[in-house]
Amino acid sequence: MSIKDRVIGIIAEQAVLETTDVTVDSTLEDLGIDSLGLVESIFAIEEEFDISIPFNANAPQESDFDISTVSSIIKGIEKLVKEQS
Repeated sequence: MSIKDRVIGIIAEQAVLETTDVTVDSTLEDLGIDSLGLVESIFAIEEEFDISIPFNANAPQESDFDISTVSSIIKGIEKLVKEQS
């Protein structure tokens, strides 16, 4: 399973949606994911990929990690996974 599919699966689970309801152009807001859901998604993604995401939930706008869309999250995860290996 690709990184994209795994990330979409985690986000869909957090949003209580089907994976088919989550597109790369979706924003977390579109999917109904609030700040708590975002934090839970970040933790789940970190655990799934054994990475540390540079994201501060208390100051999301100051984070280097782009969470604007599902696509940007996937790109960020791919970069982190590549850097780790």
